[in-house]
Amino acid sequence: MPASETVEVSGHLMDSGVLALVLDDVLGYGGDYRIDRLDVGRAHDDESYARIVVSAEDAESLQRLLMRLQAHGVNQVDPGQAMLKACDRDGVFPDDFYSTTNLETVVRLDGEWVPVEQPEMDCGLVVEGRRVHTVPVSDVKAGQQVVCGASGVKVVLPAREHSANDAFEFMSSAVSSEKPQALLVRQIAQRMREVKSDGGKILWVGGPAIVHTGAAPAMVALVEHDFVDILFAGNALATHDIESALYGTSLGVDLAQGKGVEHGHEHHIRAINTIRRSGSIAAAVADGTLTGGVMHAMVRHSKEFVLVGSVRDDGPLPDVYTDVIEGQRAMRAHLPGVGFAIMVATMLHSIATGNILPASVPLVSVDINPATVTKLADRGSSQALGIVTDIGLFLEQLARELVPGYTSA
Repeated sequence: MPASETVEVSGHLMDSGVLALVLDDVLGYGGDYRIDRLDVGRAHDDESYARIVVSAEDAESLQRLLMRLQAHGVNQVDPGQAMLKACDRDGVFPDDFYSTTNLETVVRLDGEWVPVEQPEMDCGLVVEGRRVHTVPVSDVKAGQQVVCGASGVKVVLPAREHSANDAFEFMSSAVSSEKPQALLVRQIAQRMREVKSDGGKILWVGGPAIVHTGAAPAMVALVEHDFVDILFAGNALATHDIESALYGTSLGVDLAQGKGVEHGHEHHIRAINTIRRSGSIAAAVADGTLTGGVMHAMVRHSKEFVLVGSVRDDGPLPDVYTDVIEGQRAMRAHLPGVGFAIMVATMLHSIATGNILPASVPLVSVDINPATVTKLADRGSSQALGIVTDIGLFLEQLARELVPGYTSA
């Protein structure tokens, strides 16, 4: 028998295109809809409201549709109570488990709305007493109580600011290179100062282009002046940063001369071998082997970093997680307290980080390739805002904004 449910959504539905996305998803998932009420805001700051009856061919299909619509901030008018089921084995959810978004989420238990800790997309919701938290499928244990179906779950879209002084309103259009970069850099720098002033942490996700473009000194200055609290990267960034510190090259190219050097193709693997002999990056700093570069600065200033490798890595460095599940766990462990994330020149690590970040954390992606931030948004990181530019120039400008007296090396 067909099943239906009345849902509602509010916010800047028209100018953000949310309402069109909701209706498209209903039809795309084989459902149907009837708009019962639509109140359209008149002023720029006014929110709109829609109440919609959605239907599907059966109750199971309807539940899946309701979960999908919650990615857009759509909630049931009468959400009822959450339904819990116990997992019957490690690493497996019940078939009808609630699949999470990265939006702020609350779950109704015994008539009380309980907030979900550290929202993350593509997880399950585990209930332990009065605590509800996200758990990836690989980490769930037999016997844990998991929320199933869409009943008793509500999400909240992040507030959208419309102030003329809002740091990111200017960047809310589609990704483009045709924007005044100096203004964007100043806005990002201001937001970073605000986050630090509020006691929040700044998370960086970086690729090896930071070193290849000669921007490592700018990154070092940002570390030294407390604008880098956590760094997520792969084997490549750390390896080429260390290669640069030991040999003055990156991928065998002399960074001062911009040309290859004799035997330069060996430098990255020799750099890895040198660090492996010391035992770790921190040990290489302590014993005087590593005396400069981004990773040296991270260690000297007691900043946290998580390096997660891939199948193509050489070595890798001894600090690199080669088990990606363990790497994900290490990354998640560093997210509490993060108030701003900036992703520079790395598609895979940016997407991986975007997947585990709550939507409430502002996220800026900087890349010479516009496809990077586009993929972030397509994967569900709707808060991702993009700047298409050369990484080296961007980091130099940001360092000049944030570091008193900074000049290029």
